[in-house]
This record gives sequence, structure tokens and C-alpha cells, in this order.
Amino acid sequence: MNKLTLATCIGILAVSAVGAQETSRFAFTVGAGFTTPVGNTGKQLDEGWNVGGGFGMNFSPYVGALIDLNYNSFGINSTTLSNIGVPGGGLHVFSATLDPIVHLNPKGHVDLYVTGGGGLYRQQQDFTEPTVGVVTGFDPFFGFYPAIVGGTQVVSSYSVNKPGIDAGMGVEMGSKWRGKFYAEARYNRIFVGQYHTDYLPVTFGYRW
Repeated sequence: MNKLTLATCIGILAVSAVGAQETSRFAFTVGAGFTTPVGNTGKQLDEGWNVGGGFGMNFSPYVGALIDLNYNSFGINSTTLSNIGVPGGGLHVFSATLDPIVHLNPKGHVDLYVTGGGGLYRQQQDFTEPTVGVVTGFDPFFGFYPAIVGGTQVVSSYSVNKPGIDAGMGVEMGSKWRGKFYAEARYNRIFVGQYHTDYLPVTFGYRW
């Protein structure tokens, strides 16, 4: 009986060791894509873009956790700008979230996973208008001369830090290197007072 117990323990340790060798203890991600504002947020904003990365740990081939750092940027749509009375503007969100991740087929060439969590979101809105400036130009024949260039200036800016949550799913595809390519969609909600900001980033990237 003792020999059977000893053999079982050795077997479990061996399997655990093999799993540890197949799965890196640490995880890193980097990616970019497009972002769609949804719900009432979609009535105010145009589609935008996102970029981000993350780092964390794999507790097993199936379960891990990441600290995700992401930046999403949107334009404010023309209808909203017309109602406010400004010619231009944008909304920008930086987020830092803690997101557990569960892999459904981590050892396959194609792996589906689900993830979600929450953290801190910094939301900044800017209203802008066109402007012109004078710079010094140079021509070999005329020498130095004043030149007028167009630009954009911020006429109003407001930022706020609020909690938020995110949840989504994605697919990973194996590569000949150690990591995997992935594509994911993740719903985000920022709790801004009695209102909330909702958007859905679709991100393509690499995880290793």
C-alpha cells in the first residue's frame, strides 16, 4: 500500500513537472486594433483605435492572470460637436486592469480563452479648434522668411479617474516560436457617476 502511494505521488510530481516545462511561468502580451463605442456611448463617439500590452503569470496551462495596460482613442462625432458648438474633439482612455484568464485548449494549435476583471480607468475628453502659427522657413535664394502653418489647439480639456470592469473572449493560434498570435474582443464599462462609458476593443497581437 505504501509503495502504491509512493508511486502515485511520484507520478503526480512527474506530470506537474512536464506541465511546468510546457508552460512558461510568466506571460507577456502586446497588441493593437480598432475600438467600437457601444450603447449610449456609441451615440456620441466615432470608432477609434487601441494599443496595449500586459504581463502576468501562468498558474497552470489552463489558468493565469494578467495586468493589462491599454489605451483607447475616439473622435467625437459631428452631431455631438455641432450640439456643443465646437469644431473638433476626442475622448481618450487609459486603463490598468487585473484580468484572470482561462484557456480551454492550451495545448492545441488553436486555443479559445475567456478573460475578465476590472481596475482603474482614466478618461480624458478634449475639444479642439483649428489654429495657425508662424514659423521661420529657409530658402537657398531668399534666405530666412516667416511661414504660416496650420495646426490644432485644445480649447477645453477634462479628465477623470474612475473604476471599471471588462470581460471578453479570444482565440490563440500557435506559432513556430514560443508564443502565440491572438485575436480578442473585450467589453469595457467605466462607471462615471450616474453614467457610464461603454466600448468594445477588438485587438490583434502576440502572447508569449
